[in-house]
Amino acid sequence: MKKHHQDVRDLIYVHLNQADQYVLSYGIEFEEFAYTFSDSLNNLLLLKHRFDDTDFNMHALLEYCPEDRVSKLAEEDVYRFGDFCWIDFFEEEGLNELTGQEIAEILYLGHLKHHLKLPFYSKLNNRFVYLAHDDGWFNKTYYRSFKDFFQLLSISIASKLGKLKQEKNLLGIRKKRMYPNVNKEILLSLTPFIKEGIVISIKDADNQRGRIEIPIWVIGDFANMDDMYEEYETISNEECHAKIIFDKKTKEWKLYIV
Repeated sequence: MKKHHQDVRDLIYVHLNQADQYVLSYGIEFEEFAYTFSDSLNNLLLLKHRFDDTDFNMHALLEYCPEDRVSKLAEEDVYRFGDFCWIDFFEEEGLNELTGQEIAEILYLGHLKHHLKLPFYSKLNNRFVYLAHDDGWFNKTYYRSFKDFFQLLSISIASKLGKLKQEKNLLGIRKKRMYPNVNKEILLSLTPFIKEGIVISIKDADNQRGRIEIPIWVIGDFANMDDMYEEYETISNEECHAKIIFDKKTKEWKLYIV
């Protein structure tokens, strides 16, 4: 029943696992991830990919994307890669110091999309482990700091709203509207809900004269995104649990918990 990958753009599902430091998500793509961290994303050790313009590390026997080619990788249709998995690293010297055990753990991550131990390595100084199947459909991302996750979510919501609520200019050309990023304080206060698993539905946004209301439903923990989408289709007929509201006059975001 897998939805067309276009549907992914206007619905976000996030479920935060605090103990194991990862977030399961649907609807947030690598392009948005790379844009959010464009000034700070390091080299990417590629565990599963189909990117051509790579370098090769002889110690780990793995390809990697140097920092200066990450923007090129972000322009690829990584959804078509199928599995797309990587771990960032600071410098190649760190790769050369990995033990056999650490390389085995890293390969396990890419193969099974799960950790044997928390996947943060001092030799790599990595902030993320990014494990996707049909990028944007099923993503499991480990965060050294959840501050990065909340930054990604705040930018992603605003960006998706801008793409969805495009306006035509006098020539009939669609123009993307720009919205400020959602305050991280608002998203942080949703943490108890995000730990349960929520859907943020840009496509169900209620665009009123003075404000835009984006509904949020708490729907639970899903690893199968077909099941998640079915649950969303059922629950979206019911009253939402919270709303993120954009005030058009003050250009500010607010949170309303029902």
